[in-house]
Amino acid sequence: MDRPAFIERLDKHDRDFVEQIRGLSNMLMTDGALPAKTKTLMTLLGEALMLRDEGVRVVAGVARGVGATEAEIQETVRLAFLLGGLPALSAGTNAYK
Repeated sequence: MDRPAFIERLDKHDRDFVEQIRGLSNMLMTDGALPAKTKTLMTLLGEALMLRDEGVRVVAGVARGVGATEAEIQETVRLAFLLGGLPALSAGTNAYK
């Protein structure tokens, strides 16, 4: 799976910390009261609102991997525009292949 560049760098310099992050992320992003797919789409929205192009690209791939459809990703990008305006829309388009 494609990982963000900062995780790749961190993995080279502090692998133990990356393992801690991975464990917490796995716990938070699995099915619970909210399905993993919903949580991942929420993460995609957050990445777009924070204007993180690479994060949007990576999380969109994860979303597809947990079963998100292109229509669901498209709606998430549209919501990013509603909440964050053109800058969030610009970042959000990194979700598209």
